[in-house]
Amino acid sequence: MKKLILCLTLSLCFSLLTHAQNTTIIHAGTLLANPGSKSETNKSIIVENGIIKNVRDGFIGASDLKLPDSTVSIIDLKNKFVLPGFIDLHTHITQERNPNSNPHEWTTLNDEDFAFRSIPFLNKTLMAGFTTVRNLGADYQLINSIKRSIARGDIHGPRIIAATGAVSATGGHGDAHGYRPEILNAFEKRVGVCDGADDCRRAVRELVKQGADVIKITATGGVLSNTAAGVGQQLTDEELVAIVETAHGLGRKVAAHAHEANGINAALKAGVNSIEHGSYLNDESVALFNKTGAYLVPTLLAGVSVSEELKVNKNIPPAIADKIRQVGPVVKASFKRALKGNVKIAFGTDSGVSVHGTNAREFELMVKYGMDENEAIKSATITASELLGMSDKLGTISSGKIADIIAVDENPLTNISTLLHVTFVMKDGKVFKQ
Repeated sequence: MKKLILCLTLSLCFSLLTHAQNTTIIHAGTLLANPGSKSETNKSIIVENGIIKNVRDGFIGASDLKLPDSTVSIIDLKNKFVLPGFIDLHTHITQERNPNSNPHEWTTLNDEDFAFRSIPFLNKTLMAGFTTVRNLGADYQLINSIKRSIARGDIHGPRIIAATGAVSATGGHGDAHGYRPEILNAFEKRVGVCDGADDCRRAVRELVKQGADVIKITATGGVLSNTAAGVGQQLTDEELVAIVETAHGLGRKVAAHAHEANGINAALKAGVNSIEHGSYLNDESVALFNKTGAYLVPTLLAGVSVSEELKVNKNIPPAIADKIRQVGPVVKASFKRALKGNVKIAFGTDSGVSVHGTNAREFELMVKYGMDENEAIKSATITASELLGMSDKLGTISSGKIADIIAVDENPLTNISTLLHVTFVMKDGKVFKQ
């Protein structure tokens, strides 16, 4: 009996010690636990094994948890503004536009070059306070390898929800352009390129087979495809319906790249979960958003970034330059229409078109174009987590959520630009920046 009691006692002690060694208390001077609501002061966030266990009033210590001081880590953020880690719903984390880069490097570099070059992009994004991203387009082998490397801790980066390419019409925005046919024909046809409803069903299934967490489609033409095809609807109504039905049947949400209103509205009628960009929203678009419950991911920063690049990069092909001039001036009005119409707006930047690590510039633009600061933050936390279907894990600092926590020096509810200077980053309960 004594041996049994000793065994149980040692087991309990070991359990308590292991439990305690994974306990962190964050002392938050100001806490925005639920963006969209009021901030609170003098709070303690208890984190155990990467999960938020509780949020308590005041600055508590190990003794309040009935644990030895030596087994609890305390992080002092008493002079900081603390909030949930941000979610960027539209990134291209494996690439970045650079006016000085070789536009033909994809013909000379190896896959490994792109993998190694992604590492600083990933780190900059995480250090900027974006602990989760939805990556909408990258080679499936590359992005899946990156996801596994981050999960193992081999490299530092945000949590990734990924599309492995995009469903596009032949000759559409998601297809390849600008090279002689024999060069393009030397590469296998992209699995997402399709023609007709049945072929588009096949494309969705292929992308899911490659590991896609979400299906991206190019419902309309795009600004940065090197073809003078405009930015109107490219996938047909029948193709759009087939894509959405197949994706939803396989448990995947659909993110639709769409600029002009005809393509936006067709995609919404087909049942997509989000519209990316949405540059030419009209009144019908707003009504469809509200009817279907779809989200707008406006990527305001992308339009600003390519307009800035156009001023300094003389090598932008004429077809792309013309579309930059066409689309850039209309984005602000479309965003304002969405705001006025109570469309659900979720945060996304199209980073990779813009510079990685500057994602928070999107907050500045959202506020400049009329969005309340707290609502802008909510779009990158609560609203973004809802679109991902991960609101049970992300978006707030509350019991049971993953411990993705960031901090800044000033109050972003009065100065949104302070979000450009994140000073503390915790992801999965692990501190990456302090």
